[in-house]
Amino acid sequence: MIVVTGATGTLNGATVEHLLRRLPSAGIGVSVRDPARAQHLADRGVRVRRGTYDDPAALLDSFAGAEQVLLVSSSDLGADVVAQHRTAIEAAVAAGARRILYTSQQGAGPDSPYPPSAIHAATEALLAESGVAWTSLRNGFYGPLDQLLGPWEQTGTIAMPEDGPFTWVDRADAGEAAAAILTGGRPFDGPVTLTPTRAVTLDDFARFASEATGRTIERVVVDDEEWVAEQTTTGVPEAVARFTLTMFQATRTGHFGAVDPQLAELLGREPRSATELLSDDIATRSGPRSSA
Repeated sequence: MIVVTGATGTLNGATVEHLLRRLPSAGIGVSVRDPARAQHLADRGVRVRRGTYDDPAALLDSFAGAEQVLLVSSSDLGADVVAQHRTAIEAAVAAGARRILYTSQQGAGPDSPYPPSAIHAATEALLAESGVAWTSLRNGFYGPLDQLLGPWEQTGTIAMPEDGPFTWVDRADAGEAAAAILTGGRPFDGPVTLTPTRAVTLDDFARFASEATGRTIERVVVDDEEWVAEQTTTGVPEAVARFTLTMFQATRTGHFGAVDPQLAELLGREPRSATELLSDDIATRSGPRSSA
């Protein structure tokens, strides 16, 4: 039995889909906040149970019988996330799991300007102390491109703070790699870096956008404090703007620029590139055009 948390989200949802291609559904379980949202998995024979990182008893039930448990990192910004992760790890150990996997991030460490990096490092330390085998999936960056690039289609500019090289990964590729690790024969002990084989910058994204649209999209570097002020005038809370700023600060101090071939090896092909992901994003937002 492999039990996956966060299976109604994009990342671990992709992992479950790839597990279903590799294993009988009876060998797969999911632990989710709202079982109704996982009905599509239950209909395919996946074991669905309720579990949250704030409810140890529910977690113990949802992890029952699992040989491996894949924990998604908590997205509850108002909580003590490391404590939530500790609760989940302890429940997996108590349920008898022989290996715990965790969706971490490239550059995990206590010295990064980006606060989640310290959370991931602290969680990895908890895993190392758990007494069972563990694997930390250090994925490259992913997420909505409009948050990374801003409203470039309307303005013709990518106006963001100074950045440096970073990796941008397709969550579908990261999910497929996680499924390959869960079902493969190699143990992958400790941290595993899962990134594309090339890092990019916002200058690269400006070039990709120009090529994709036939327009000239410029990269404009905005002063940190000026950018925070601009964000707050559009209704973004200052705390959120400053949190986002730390991501740019981490890229320009070299925390997210390293690349690794492991993701390509697990996929048996090159991961989808930032160019392809941007093209998909443009096509999705453009939508179907009327023939009238």
